This record gives sequence, C-alpha cells and structure tokens, in this order.
Amino acid sequence: MIRSSTIFLQGVVVLLGLGALALMLWEPHIEGRNAHATLFQIYFNDPFLAYAYLASLPFFAALYQAFKLLGYVGQNTVFSPGAVKALRTIKYCALSLIGFVVVGEIFIMLDNSDDRSGGVFMGFLITFGSIVMAAAAAVFERLLQNVLATKSENDLKV
Repeated sequence: MIRSSTIFLQGVVVLLGLGALALMLWEPHIEGRNAHATLFQIYFNDPFLAYAYLASLPFFAALYQAFKLLGYVGQNTVFSPGAVKALRTIKYCALSLIGFVVVGEIFIMLDNSDDRSGGVFMGFLITFGSIVMAAAAAVFERLLQNVLATKSENDLKV
C-alpha cells in the first residue's frame, strides 16, 4: 500500500515539475509586450525573464529532493541520513527561493511600470509557500535527527 502511494506521489512531483517548466516556457510568448516579438527578443532582451529562470533552479532542486525523499519512504528507509539530507536541502532551497523572490520584488518595484500589483502579489504567494515549505522541512528534519540520535544511542547500549 505504501509503495503504490509513494509511486503516485512521485508521479505528482514529476507532473508538477513538468507543468511548471511548461508554464515557464509558454507564458513569455503570450505576455502582452511579447505578442509580436521574435524568440530572440523574448528570451535574450529581457533580464527579468533570465532572472526568473535562474530563480527557478532552487524550486526544481527541491522537487528533485522531494522525489528522492519519497523514494526513501517507499523503501521504508525514511529514518536514514539520506532522508535528513534531502529535508535539509529542501529547506535551503525554500530559503534561497525566498531570497530570489525578494530581489525580484525589488527589481519590480524599481521598474517604471504602472502594473506592479500582479507581480508583487505572485511574489507574496511564492514567499508564503516557501516559508511554509521551509518550516515544514525544518520540523521534519529535526524530528528525523532526533529519531536517528535515539536509534544510535539504543544501538550503542546493546
């Protein structure tokens, strides 16, 4: 039962990553100012788009670590140093994503656009989600570390 559930969740993680990648590649083409632009103009003349692609790297790294963590769950080795390391990496990815979003918000606020509210709100949503993920990963990391420490103490007593 657990194995099929983890395979399903791994599939969800893969679909989430593919959906995010598809949206990142498709959205610049339908943006209002890029309606009649060439591919070169869309992807190479917009420094914010390049920054958004760079800032997405921690998101995809965290998805990969979540996939690995679900693999540990499926193998019944969730109480292992590898699982703790995956949770720690997810936490750091979430924190770095918050940093990227803050810099992106500053970039948006310094721009002379009249339509900042959508980008700022999306930044707040991403930041909130990243805070939740970082906090959850930190709690689970601490829990697994305590279990591993207790397990190693019991192994030493025997």
